[in-house]
Amino acid sequence: MPTDKTTAEAIRVMTICNACRYCEGHCAVFPAMERQTAFTKNNIEFLSNLCHQCGACYQHCQYADPHEFDINVPAVFEQARLESYTQFLWPAFMQPAVLNGSRFMATSLLVSISLFLLAVTEQAGVSHILAPQVNFYNLMPHSVMASIFSFAALAVVISWWMTLREYWHSISLPSPWSIGMASYSAAITSALTLKNLDGGHGDGCYESGESPSLWKRRFHHLVLIGFFLCFSATLVGTFYHYGLDVPAPYGWLTLPKILGVTGGIMLLVGCAGLFRTKQTTDHRLVSSDNGYGMSLTVLLFLTSLTGLGLPIAQGTGALGLLLAVHLGCVLALFLIFAWGKFTHGFFRLIALLADEHQKTQ
Repeated sequence: MPTDKTTAEAIRVMTICNACRYCEGHCAVFPAMERQTAFTKNNIEFLSNLCHQCGACYQHCQYADPHEFDINVPAVFEQARLESYTQFLWPAFMQPAVLNGSRFMATSLLVSISLFLLAVTEQAGVSHILAPQVNFYNLMPHSVMASIFSFAALAVVISWWMTLREYWHSISLPSPWSIGMASYSAAITSALTLKNLDGGHGDGCYESGESPSLWKRRFHHLVLIGFFLCFSATLVGTFYHYGLDVPAPYGWLTLPKILGVTGGIMLLVGCAGLFRTKQTTDHRLVSSDNGYGMSLTVLLFLTSLTGLGLPIAQGTGALGLLLAVHLGCVLALFLIFAWGKFTHGFFRLIALLADEHQKTQ
C-alpha cells in the first residue's frame, strides 16, 4: 500500500475534490470517489489505480498550483500506484525491481543476452554462429527455446497470481464468482477501449498544455494491438510446428509472418509514440519512477526491432548474434511482465472491475 505520507496527501487531495466535485464528468475516478464513505489506505489504493493520468482534472482544477491547496491528482495518484506495485509484488525480494526500473531493465537485458550468447555458442560453436545461416534452429533447437520460455511463462503467471490476489483482497472485492458478468463486460470494455484516456469529453489527454490530444490513447492502442498480433503469431507458429509439422522459417505470405510483421511494426510505432508523449508530458503531472514506466516501452521496442530483423538477417553471418540478442530481449521482457510495468494493466483492470461492481451495490 502507499506509505503514510503518500496516503495522507492523497486523502487530503480527495477530501478537497469531494467537496468541490467540479471534475466528476472527467473520468471514472471522481464518481467512484463520491461513493466512498471515508478515505482510507485501501480505497486510495483503488482510486489511484483507477486513474489513467489523462491530466484533465489538473488542467481544469481551480485549486491547482499556484493556489495554496496545490491540488494535483495525477502526480499524487501516480506515486500511490507506484508504491502499490511495490507493496503487492511477489515475491517480496523483487520489490527493488519497481524502485529501480531502469537498473532492473538494463540488468535483465544484459544477463539474458549473455546467457543466450553462451547457449548458442555452446550449441553451435563460435565459427558456426558467424557462418551464414538460413534456419536459426540450427543455432538453437526449438525444444530448447520452448522449454526456456515455458518455464519463464510459468514463473510470470505465478507472480501475477500472487501479486494480484493480494491487491484484489486489499480493495475488498468479493469472490470473483459473486461479481456479475455485466461488471466484467463493462470493465473489460473500458480497459480495451481506454475509455478513461479521453479526458471526459472525447478529445483525449492533456499532455503538454491546455489543448487535449488523442495521440496517447492511439499509441497505447497500437502497442496493445501489436502485442496481441505478435502473441497470435507465436500461437499460430506453434500450431504450424506441432499440429501441421511445418517448422520455421516461414514465408512472408504465411499467417505467422503476416501477424508477426504487422504486430512488430505496430509495436515499433506505438512504443516510439509513447516515448515521445512521455518526454513532452507536463512535468507537473508526473512523479519520478526511476525508469519503471519506460522500461516496458523500451523492451517492447527492442524485442520488436530485433524480431523484425531476424528474417532480414537470414542467410547471413549476422543471424546467430541477432538471434541471441532477440531471445535475450524476449527473456528480459518476460521478467518485466512479472516484475515490471506490465502488471499495471492488471491492477487497472481490477480497479475498473471494482468500480463497476460498486455501481451495482
